[in-house]
Amino acid sequence: MTVGRQSAPSFWVVIPAAGVGARMQADRPKQYLELAGRCLLEHTLDCFLGHPGLKGLVVCLAAEDPYWPTLACAKDARIHRAAGGSERADSVLSGLQALEALGAAEQDWVLVHDAARPNLAPEDLALLLGELAADPVGGLLAAPSRDTLKRARPDGRVLETVDRSHIWQAFTPQMFHFGRLRQALRAALQVGAAITDEASAIELAGHAPRLIEGRADNLKITRPEDLEWLRLRWASKPAT
Repeated sequence: MTVGRQSAPSFWVVIPAAGVGARMQADRPKQYLELAGRCLLEHTLDCFLGHPGLKGLVVCLAAEDPYWPTLACAKDARIHRAAGGSERADSVLSGLQALEALGAAEQDWVLVHDAARPNLAPEDLALLLGELAADPVGGLLAAPSRDTLKRARPDGRVLETVDRSHIWQAFTPQMFHFGRLRQALRAALQVGAAITDEASAIELAGHAPRLIEGRADNLKITRPEDLEWLRLRWASKPAT
């Protein structure tokens, strides 16, 4: 459905990439693991660097990150580095501060995307930008839940089956106006709220982000089997 769709706006991007990805059980943060000859973070950045509407991109990194300076993209003039924080919201706020220094205005669109989510389809990025161009709140890529969902008891047994008809799996990018997102993140951190994505901060501020249905294979690499699945999927793609 593309009724009311607007032309794609220009936008900024923040990539929080200060995490260590402990569940991957690897010798380095997961965003630096190899996939198809390059690291995950490089593929993730490529999702945006080829878009003509990109105004600038900030990567939020740990202070002692030894891997970033070795990447060719670290020298790309469109990419800027900011300090990562102890939590995702801290990193994103740091990225927003860097964007302000680069000239981001209150009503500019900012897209926040996971560093280890390298399989964003260009058509999904275009869909998000087009559908939300005139939206008063903003929103995120997501997909309706496909699986039966269970709520667990403390002892690990099933408490109940959850109605999945209104349950969506949240993806990134998540797209909000610069000023509103910054204000929402600051307010959430002040009250100690658990902010697992940007939409949850916007929700806490009393707004309802819009869900834009995207591809289900916009996978966040969290466990070793995720990376292996994506490696096999990319290997099976026909050469272009």
